[in-house]
Amino acid sequence: MSRWDTLLWVLLPYIALTSFVVGHVWRYRRDGYTWTARSTQLLERRLLLVGSLAFHFGILGVIGGHVIGILVPDSWTRAVGISDGFYHWMAVIVGGAAGLLLCLGALLLVYRRLRIDRVRATTLRSDWVMYPLLLVTIVLGMLCTFVGGLLDEYHYRETVSPWFRSVFTLDPKGSLMVEAPFVYQAHVTVAWLLYAVWPYTRLVHVWSVPVGYLARSPIVYRAKRGATRTALR
Repeated sequence: MSRWDTLLWVLLPYIALTSFVVGHVWRYRRDGYTWTARSTQLLERRLLLVGSLAFHFGILGVIGGHVIGILVPDSWTRAVGISDGFYHWMAVIVGGAAGLLLCLGALLLVYRRLRIDRVRATTLRSDWVMYPLLLVTIVLGMLCTFVGGLLDEYHYRETVSPWFRSVFTLDPKGSLMVEAPFVYQAHVTVAWLLYAVWPYTRLVHVWSVPVGYLARSPIVYRAKRGATRTALR
């Protein structure tokens, strides 16, 4: 491999993962009050509702597809009776549908932020880094699904998937990514850059799952008139 290949497929993943982990710890401990999505629901609701639902449902489907396609070896799916051909077309159809839903949601949210003045006024400098990286990652992912899946029928589970798993076993096989088509290389590279800046953007809110609400004591509301009488009841 060349030095450039070593940088992209061996060093970049660990730089991004280090920034991802250390950045989250630093953000939580030193800047915890900004650990929020900075919701602008009060400024505009209609586009936010449609865009947010489409984006979040789409991203759940995309994450599920990536988990099965990248983290699960192809030998495992064959062992349970799923042929490579069936898996390939299911990935194109289901993954494509989830990707299109994700694209729709992302475009609506970006359009809303750019076109509505009161929403654009709340945009942070980190958003101008995060949003382009997020959009480019989504677009490149769609190209991998449709161009790589339909036109070339490229089997990424033989190169991209084992390389990705090798990163987490601390034995990165960068030579596998050298053989991958450019669109896959670009998608992976931009995704690592997105992970690197993740902790310093509004994306940190994905970890704030309101589990505590399930065990929280109920809130008692009392009217201004007759509050004492209501309390006695």
